[in-house]
Amino acid sequence: MPTLEFKGKQFVYSHHLSVPFRELKVEAKKSLPEKGKKPSLDDNLIIHGDNLEALKALLPTHAGKVDCIFIDPPYNTGEEGWCYNDNVRSPLMKEWLKKSANPVDKDDLERHDKWLCMMWPRMQLLKELLSSKGSIWITLDDNESHRFKMMMDEVFGVDSFVANIVWQHSVQGKGYSDIFSVHHNHILVYGKEDFSFDGLDRTESDNVNYSNPDNDPNGDWRLGDVRNSLYRPNLKYKLKTPSGKYIDPPENGWRWKEETFREKIASGEASFIENETKVIRKIYLKDQDKRAPETIWHASEVGSTRHASSTLKQMFDGKSPFPTPKPVELIRRVLALATDENSIVLDSFSGSGTTAHAVLEANKKDDGNRRFILVECEDYADTITAERVRRAINGYAFKGNQKEELFRENITWSTFEKKQQKVLERIASIENLQGGDYDKIQKEIKDGVLTVTGERKITEKTPALGGSFTFCTLGEPIDIESLLTGEGLPGYEALARYVFYTATGQSLENVAKPAADGFIGETELFRIHLLYQPDKEWLRSNEAALNAERVEAIAKGNKGGKRAIVFAVAKFMSQKELTKQRIEFCQLPYAVHRILGD
Repeated sequence: MPTLEFKGKQFVYSHHLSVPFRELKVEAKKSLPEKGKKPSLDDNLIIHGDNLEALKALLPTHAGKVDCIFIDPPYNTGEEGWCYNDNVRSPLMKEWLKKSANPVDKDDLERHDKWLCMMWPRMQLLKELLSSKGSIWITLDDNESHRFKMMMDEVFGVDSFVANIVWQHSVQGKGYSDIFSVHHNHILVYGKEDFSFDGLDRTESDNVNYSNPDNDPNGDWRLGDVRNSLYRPNLKYKLKTPSGKYIDPPENGWRWKEETFREKIASGEASFIENETKVIRKIYLKDQDKRAPETIWHASEVGSTRHASSTLKQMFDGKSPFPTPKPVELIRRVLALATDENSIVLDSFSGSGTTAHAVLEANKKDDGNRRFILVECEDYADTITAERVRRAINGYAFKGNQKEELFRENITWSTFEKKQQKVLERIASIENLQGGDYDKIQKEIKDGVLTVTGERKITEKTPALGGSFTFCTLGEPIDIESLLTGEGLPGYEALARYVFYTATGQSLENVAKPAADGFIGETELFRIHLLYQPDKEWLRSNEAALNAERVEAIAKGNKGGKRAIVFAVAKFMSQKELTKQRIEFCQLPYAVHRILGD
């Protein structure tokens, strides 16, 4: 497979492995917990800090658990003023960066290399965080989308590519030159091995071609193709009719092998016309629960950057504090395709906090329990990112008319006339369910689009979406060598999550309370134990060692006969004795490493 080469690639190829683990530190004053509760790392999270280090900090708790990642990284236009400052240890890399311009600007001939160096390790960590059914959605423009796709093909694998969606981000457009007016951005989508989705809800315009002219008891149907769209010589066979005639195959061959075709004829999905010169296939409306999303998303459906700026102006006293926000409607579409009611959603370039806003709206709509994780490195993480989320949760001061789109469907007057009753029933259902939340429901067909909009007059404050979050910063790196000096000792829970992840490659959801045997958690194969207190005097005492009493407690608790891995600063037992009990000793600070598969 062709690969993308760029300056610095050999130095950042495994850089994600050397990024230190940092503890997530809760900032209670900036958090917004549920009433009566304390801020918790189990809640929605807003993390202020470098996103590479934040992603590494999330691994012990969230590896393999994130269902949807949406990121809007710097587009590398040369006008954004971003800096590349990852602490890559290579002297050659440091020398290169020392000599080059920072922040990156349009005159920097190596800005594409720097951008790829910045993105590569982040994609590696995001891949580790994704669940087996997860997907990642990345918005970019034409500056880097082609290079990024090649990089993602290498990191995630070519078979993980799902789609390149063209999003109409601007109705007015901006030109690269005087030749073209550019109205689009790209959304590249990659999915893990089990990623799939049901599609979008069907609308009446999707069903307009279905009818029942022959009173089929299965209901409305439309004709489907029995021909193959590709040339398949192995599917070119003569099809025998009930009277013994034969129908020649189409040029490319039939859609199915003969055995399958016969099964479809027997079930009634396919049938011969009266004179047996042709076979037709029926696709029934009753079997079409969803519709496949298109790869072109119009601003009229999912919003534009102008829509997004209008929302921020409304939330921040008439001024948009962010230059290029993404619309809530856009991310709501992504959530509709890529999440369920309990998904974890991550945005590691969170900017104005649109992803959190969209998650809160989605939960409000279907009473879901989706959780968001935002990461923002800039100083506005609290004043813009978190503040927007606070205002969305609690409602915000606003006077004027507020409009909210409740339903949208591409429809023409001719379609409306055919399906008038069904369309009116759909509108009536919306009015019955949501009419009480608005002063009036406005219906309009304009430019081939039917929209149903709720309008209400706000005199003081917008309705609250509800929810909560914990605001975090990144603590000092978890330095195992500090156990030797007693300075900067990590907390018990932070070290427990760290050794569990590094030993098993899995994240630890809940840390067991400190016990005599030091048990902290288990996987299908291992039980992990940690004998530790963040106290240098205790660590130097005999209490910190693995002894016969603790071995007995460990063996007693190991009902399933799993392999037990014990982290401690010392042991008073020989490894031969421990092996008899299926115990492996890992001495702190030297033996903290991933041992899965040893």
